[in-house]
Amino acid sequence: MTDTHQRATDALSIQLYSLRAELGEHRAQTLERLAGLGLARVEPYDILSDPAQLAHELTSAGLVAPTAHVKLLDAPLDDAMSAARTVGVETLIVPWAEPALFQDRAGVASLAERLNAATGRAADAGMRVGYHNHEFEFSARIDGTSAWEVLVDLLDERVVLQLDTYWASVGGADVFELLPRLSSRITAVHVNDEKPEADDPPTLGVPVVGRMPEVTALARDIGALVVVEVVVDGDSWPAIERNTQFFAEALS
Repeated sequence: MTDTHQRATDALSIQLYSLRAELGEHRAQTLERLAGLGLARVEPYDILSDPAQLAHELTSAGLVAPTAHVKLLDAPLDDAMSAARTVGVETLIVPWAEPALFQDRAGVASLAERLNAATGRAADAGMRVGYHNHEFEFSARIDGTSAWEVLVDLLDERVVLQLDTYWASVGGADVFELLPRLSSRITAVHVNDEKPEADDPPTLGVPVVGRMPEVTALARDIGALVVVEVVVDGDSWPAIERNTQFFAEALS
């Protein structure tokens, strides 16, 4: 592996939900196979079930998990931080909040309050809290502004942002404007180079499909971790392998 390729894969991760079926009975082997693709980082979506075993399997595969999706709005924060400490997770990212919260300022404020409280406690433990968007945070409007922007304004600046670039664009965002403007707060981006599903909603913002090299370059420029998430029917490995190679080359 060349030094350039190694630097590229150091900036690349994969959301393990992409391989959720394979992880059920063959997690250790799946992690080994991901490491065989040159990956050094992964993003778990469940660190609470068996953190000690997950930590062991990650170490055995030579992988680390600097970020993880954790349902902090549903799980006790102390349990989540304990699991994160065991697995080696530094940033706990809330993957979902109820869309109804984004219908008015009061709902967004209540979410921000909970995230801010969690981030204060996590900071005391040397960890960070983050938030991962879908499309509805951007498509919902509050006084003419996207609910996502309202949320960002209300969040403690220590709450980091994981920008799902496709869903942000579907919801109405201009990812090419957001990434540089919020470069100090966006610490990770979710990407894939797959064609949209037939039942995906229409894109209301600036499309990112077909422009992933540009998105990746912007993410690299701001120092964000590039996290691949591929959700396909059937065998996921061909898409995982292709996307890993695509984004490693884009980061080179």
